[in-house]
Amino acid sequence: MLDTFDNNPQSRWEFLADTVMGGVSNGKVSYSQENGSAYARLTGTVSTQNRGGFIQFRSEIEEKLPDNTKGIRLVTRGNNQMYFVHLRTSGTLLPWQYYQGSFDATQSWTEVRIPFSAFKASGRMLRSEPRPTQVNSIAVVAFGRDHQALVDVQEIGFY
Repeated sequence: MLDTFDNNPQSRWEFLADTVMGGVSNGKVSYSQENGSAYARLTGTVSTQNRGGFIQFRSEIEEKLPDNTKGIRLVTRGNNQMYFVHLRTSGTLLPWQYYQGSFDATQSWTEVRIPFSAFKASGRMLRSEPRPTQVNSIAVVAFGRDHQALVDVQEIGFY
């Protein structure tokens, strides 16, 4: 397990938007509890104006993952839209490089598994699939189209 969003999650996760590169998307990550379980909530407006199009919350991975790690596991809900997990590795040197895996955030809490083989590289200069031992950050992302984002994550980790 990577995180269950209890015990001071704001010290481990940071919010980022496309405004760092001139975009106009806006939003926030907040942390709440429901029925004794903590979760993170990403909300905001994603806009593709000015070559933008994302909001996200991201965490660094401190320890190397075992080589036999198969993928990402999360427990999530949302507004019945598609969201993404972005991974950065020791091979994603440029700020716009990442590996992207998608998931649907339904209105009910659902466990989602995204195998590393389902992640797509953001460019041809990257390996086709991320290596688990090289993953150094993970992000939950609203991306790529104009929309209102609302996605909750109760657990996020690896399997």
